[in-house]
Amino acid sequence: MPTELRFRRLSADATNPTRAHPGDAGLDLYASEAAHLGPGERWSVGTGIAVEIPEGHAGLVLPRSGLAREHGIALVNSPGLIDSGYRGELRVLLLNTDPAEVFRLSPGDRIAQLVIAPIALPEPVEAEDLAGSARGEGGFGSSGR
Repeated sequence: MPTELRFRRLSADATNPTRAHPGDAGLDLYASEAAHLGPGERWSVGTGIAVEIPEGHAGLVLPRSGLAREHGIALVNSPGLIDSGYRGELRVLLLNTDPAEVFRLSPGDRIAQLVIAPIALPEPVEAEDLAGSARGEGGFGSSGR
């Protein structure tokens, strides 16, 4: 597992990614721009940073539970996936699920978490049959209520 995550500040208003506590899986990501989201609105918020995800890993952008609990803020595409070859600005797609309140962001506000995870890169191979399993074709709702 890599011990460093290289990043570059793209904006003077960018805040470096941080961990709230030693050993936390997620690095906090911060807004580099102001935004306001009305009820039901979504917005792409810039972080002002680019990262270098190590080969064999992916970055997962995840919601912050405090924003969800206190303000109804969710990520539209949770988790957001950052491939190791991407070098552009990290942007976070926020959604205000509150039916009545406007949510306001200022530069420096924590908006999401970034988790770096190892990935497998298997080659797809078409097959006439797949190995059997106990679950079989059981899909949505197949494990009970």
